[in-house]
Amino acid sequence: MRTPAPPDPARRRVLRGLTRSLLGGGAAVAFLGGAGAAQAYRFGVTRHTRALGGLRAPLTAAFLTDLHYGPYIGVGSVRAWVEATLALRPDLILLGGDQFDRRAHAASADLLAELARLRAPLGTYAVWGNHDYGSFGYDRHSGVRQPDWAERRGRLEAAFAAAGVTVLRNAGRAARADLWVSGVDDFWNGQPDAAATLAGAGTRATLLISHNPDLLPELPPGAGLALSGHTHGGQVRLPLVGAPVVPSRYGQRYAMGWVTGAHGTPGYVSRGLGLSGLPLRNLCEPEIALLRLVPAS
Repeated sequence: MRTPAPPDPARRRVLRGLTRSLLGGGAAVAFLGGAGAAQAYRFGVTRHTRALGGLRAPLTAAFLTDLHYGPYIGVGSVRAWVEATLALRPDLILLGGDQFDRRAHAASADLLAELARLRAPLGTYAVWGNHDYGSFGYDRHSGVRQPDWAERRGRLEAAFAAAGVTVLRNAGRAARADLWVSGVDDFWNGQPDAAATLAGAGTRATLLISHNPDLLPELPPGAGLALSGHTHGGQVRLPLVGAPVVPSRYGQRYAMGWVTGAHGTPGYVSRGLGLSGLPLRNLCEPEIALLRLVPAS
């Protein structure tokens, strides 16, 4: 299913800026830039069926990641993603991190109001990503460390909880008698502890959310199914070549789609929904991943 985003001021600003910058740059360049901007704001729903050990009854989980609310993504885009998710009627909703762009200095009331609409019988859970940490005022790579970054993180976790979204930071919850949902802190800027997220899982089926797929080779046994984002699928992909740039130490290995982590743990790396760096995508459609999970035979 492909869905265009409704009118969004952030999108209009991006398109106007691209038009101005491309004028006089040649028809081919203008065409590529315009096509990339158009692809950036269309999204689809990808559907997957997977057996999960420990599960006693089927369920559906909607996985949304890398919203990047900020300069390139406004509330109109988020509203379209929320409405598409609700139309799928999932049992469980999972947010894979980078809800904010690092240049978004505060949680928007509009964003939180949209996230509050994400209702599912088994709950809505989220983890933090590296851009979320940047919005807190902490970024290990750039050296930015605001003295109150931890307090900002705590306030946002409370705001998410008030909106009905439970942020899992090296923690897990029993979403159902046979299902454990666990979330790992960000691989780059946090202190990820996958083993801590699985404590208490017992014999339940487990879903582990890690924003960054580079954690996959370090997973302990029992992680079940790992869900990640971060890479955006490379965001710009070329025919035959794939993504020239993937923000992963493993290059193309964890760029997108179904992958395998330590101990044979299956993982799914979503192309995400938002934009980072350049407001362009090419051959890399934004996605909501709908997972139909069934008991292992």
